Amino acid sequence: MTAVSRSITVACPRELAFRVFTERMASWWPLATHHIGAVPAATVVIEPRLGGRWFERGTDGSECPWGRVLAWEPPTRLALAWQISADWAYDATLETTIEVRFEALDAATTQVHLEHRGLEAYGGRAAEMVAIFESAGAWTGMLEAFAGAARS
Repeated sequence: MTAVSRSITVACPRELAFRVFTERMASWWPLATHHIGAVPAATVVIEPRLGGRWFERGTDGSECPWGRVLAWEPPTRLALAWQISADWAYDATLETTIEVRFEALDAATTQVHLEHRGLEAYGGRAAEMVAIFESAGAWTGMLEAFAGAARS
């Protein structure tokens, strides 16, 4: 299986890290540049349940799906179906998985492990997508922004 894995240490308790990742994604996700809807994105929503939707809400109230919740286990684990094509559009027939684990190192520090796997689903464009997801502007940069949001 083709996957991209990243980890980051976050200066906050595990419960808060999980909440910031899931409830306050718009505070760290670069919506100005990383959205796929027809209008600018105002926020990102993860519905807090197994089978819940994961989508961006535009400034006009429109919704653009990104995927769905595959596992909801607060505060330790989250898995999301990423259903965004290599052309940066929602594709209900495409599915890769983002799994995020939150490991308490102590009462005030959390290790966050993210794995985006199943990238072979991109077929002939898999290597291109792996390179994108491994770049500084993708999971590495987003996890750094997440850690900053969790600290504040």
